[in-house]
Amino acid sequence: MANPRTVLTSAPSPPGCCPSSSSSSSSVAFVPPSPSDGELLRSLHRLARDLSAAAAAETPAPFLRAALASITRRSKLLAAALDDLVACAAAGDLPRSASLCLREVLLVLQRFKALAADCAARSRMRLLLQSDEIEEEVRELHQDLATLLDLLPVAELGLAEDVVDLLALASRQCRRFAPAAGAEQALKARVLSLIQGIEREIVPERERLEEILEEVGISDAASCGDEIESLEREIGDRASERWTDAMIALVGLLRYAKCVLFSATPRPSDSKPNPEVEEEAEPPAPPPDFRCPITLDIMREPVVVASGQTYDRESIARWFDSGKSTCPKTGQVLTNLELVPNKALRNLIAKWCRGNGVAVESSEASKSEPAQAVSANKAALEAARMTATFLVKKLSISFSPDAANRVVHEIRLLSKSGNDCRAFVGEAGAVPMLVPLLYSEDAGLQLNAVTALLNLSILEANKKRIMHAEGAVEAVTHIMSSGATWRAKENAAAAVLSLASVHTYRRRLGRNLSIVEKLVHLVRTGPTSTKKDALAALLSLAGERENVGKLVDAGVAQVALSAVSEEETAAAVLAALAKRGGAEAIVGMEGAVARLVAEMRRGTEWGRENATAALVLLCRRLGARAVTQVMAVPGVEWAIWELMGTGTERARRKAASLGRICRRWAAASAADGERGNGCPAGASVVPPAMMAS
Repeated sequence: MANPRTVLTSAPSPPGCCPSSSSSSSSVAFVPPSPSDGELLRSLHRLARDLSAAAAAETPAPFLRAALASITRRSKLLAAALDDLVACAAAGDLPRSASLCLREVLLVLQRFKALAADCAARSRMRLLLQSDEIEEEVRELHQDLATLLDLLPVAELGLAEDVVDLLALASRQCRRFAPAAGAEQALKARVLSLIQGIEREIVPERERLEEILEEVGISDAASCGDEIESLEREIGDRASERWTDAMIALVGLLRYAKCVLFSATPRPSDSKPNPEVEEEAEPPAPPPDFRCPITLDIMREPVVVASGQTYDRESIARWFDSGKSTCPKTGQVLTNLELVPNKALRNLIAKWCRGNGVAVESSEASKSEPAQAVSANKAALEAARMTATFLVKKLSISFSPDAANRVVHEIRLLSKSGNDCRAFVGEAGAVPMLVPLLYSEDAGLQLNAVTALLNLSILEANKKRIMHAEGAVEAVTHIMSSGATWRAKENAAAAVLSLASVHTYRRRLGRNLSIVEKLVHLVRTGPTSTKKDALAALLSLAGERENVGKLVDAGVAQVALSAVSEEETAAAVLAALAKRGGAEAIVGMEGAVARLVAEMRRGTEWGRENATAALVLLCRRLGARAVTQVMAVPGVEWAIWELMGTGTERARRKAASLGRICRRWAAASAADGERGNGCPAGASVVPPAMMAS
C-alpha cells in the first residue's frame, strides 16, 4: 500500500474545482461521485462489524486463524469507535482531513475483507505453502491501519475520551502486531519433508501423516476429497507458479492419505446411485447457460470469443477451422479469433456435475499440461504408485460389497487422474479383480467397477490387459444388457469404444454378435447420453470392413437411420457402413436418402458433413439407383448449394462432389432422353467419369 500521507495529498479536488483546461479530454476517465460523509461512516461501520464477526471464522486453515483473529479484534475496536463517529456525521459534515483519512481506512478494511475471503477460497495446503506471504500481507495492513489512525484528527472531531482511547488502543495494537510464524513454518517444513521422503520411495508413517493432516485441518474423507479438488483446480488455474510442483505432489500424497487414513469412503452421489430413478429418467438437464450454443451439449471447456459469447472450445475451434470468422450466436464479425478460458463458468459446471452425478470429462487440451506436470513430478508419481499398490492389495482382501465398493471407488478416481496412474493401477493387477465385480448385484459397486475399467482402458497397455483377462469382454457385454443403471450401461458402451480403437481388438469385438446386438439395443432404448456412446462404439466397429456385414445383419443401419435427427454420430455410422459394403442395405430402407438430405439441411455441422459424405458414397457405390432418390428429394439442389457456402471444409468438399454427381446424372439423363433411349429400370445412367469423381 502507498504511504497514507502520499495518498491523502492525491485525493480528488473538492466540489467546485475543475481539472486543468490543458489536460486532454480523451485522457480524463469517468470518476463516480464520492459517497457523502454519512454514507462513508455507515459503510465503515458495516464493514468493521462484518470483519469482527467473520474474518477468522471464514478460513479453513487452523494455522492461520491466529493471524486473521487479529483482524477480528481490531475490527471490534473500530466498530465501537465508529458508533460515536456515525452520530458525529449526523450532526454535520466531517472536517476534510478526517473525511479523507477515513476513506483510506475504508480501503484498508476492504483489503482486510478481500484477504479473508481469498484465504477462505484457497486450499489448505496452498495456504500453508504461502503462509509466510499471507502473514506478511496481514502485517503490512496492520501497519497501514495504524498510520491512518494516528493521522486521524480526533481533536477536530470532538470525540469522547473513551472513543479517543479506543482509537489509540487500536493503533498501538496494530503497531505491535507481529505474526508468530514459527508453528506454521515448522508445519510447512514437515509437509515438504514428507514430499522429499516420497521422492526417495519412503512410505510415509501412518501416525505422522495423520498428525500433519490434523494440524492442517483435514480430518475425514470428505475434507480430504474437497482438498484434492481445490488443489487440482488451483493447479489448472496456475494459481501459484512458485508452488505448483509442491501442490502436484500434495495431490498425490492426499490421495494416498485418503485411502490409508480414511478408509476410502466414497461420496453418496458417486457410489450409491438409485437404480429405480436412473432406469426411469435420464440425468437432469443442465441449465441453458451450461450448454454450448453450437452443439447444445454441456460445455467441457468453456471459452469466450471476442463478441463476449461463450462456447465449448472444441466446437468453436471447429467453427473457426471451417473458415468462418463470425460469432455463431450473434453473427457478429469477430475482430480476432482469440479464445479466453471462462474459468468461473467451468467451475460452476464442474460443481453442478458433481452435485447431480453427471460425468463430464475435461477436454484433452485442458488435461495435457497438468498430466505432463505430474509425469515430471517424482513425488507425485511415487505417491500414485503407493496408492495403486495399497488399493489393489486392499481390494484383494475386501470380502463384503460395501468394503469392495469403497476401494473400487478410489481405484476409479485414481485411474481417472492420468496415464501414469492408469499404468500403476494396471501393473498392480487391478483388472482381473475388477472383472467379477461387473456381475455384482450392488448397483454402486457395479457402476464403480465398470467405470474403473473404462478409465483404465484409455491406456494402451491396459487395453491388452482387459482384452486378455478371462471373461472381461463377456462381463462388459453383461453390463450393457443387464446393468443396474443406464449410467453403467453407458460406461460399458464407452469401454467397448475405447477397446475398439486398437485394430486387432476392433475385429475381435466386431465378430462378437452379442456385443453388436447389445449396442443396437442401447441405441434403440437408451437415454440420450447412452445412445451417444453406443453409436460411437458402433462407428468404431464399422471402421473395419469385415465387421460391416455383421453390423448390417444386426440392424445397425436401421437404428442409425432412426437416430439421424437426434444424434450427429448416426450419420457418421451410415457413412462408415456405406463406405465398406453397406450401401445396398441403406438405400434399400424406405426414406433413408430423404432423411440424410434432411440432416444435410438441418443437422449440426458434423451431422451435415457426415450426411453429405454418406450420400456421396451411396451415389458412387450404387450409381443411378441412389442418385435418382437424391434428385427426387425436393430442394436438394438448394441444400447442396447452401452447404458449399456455409459448411465445414470437409462438408464443402463433399457437397461439391455431390453436386457434380447430380449434374452429371442430369446431363446423362438429358442426353439419353434426346436420343430417345429410355433407361431400363435399375440400370446405371452414370458415366464412368462420374463414378471416379
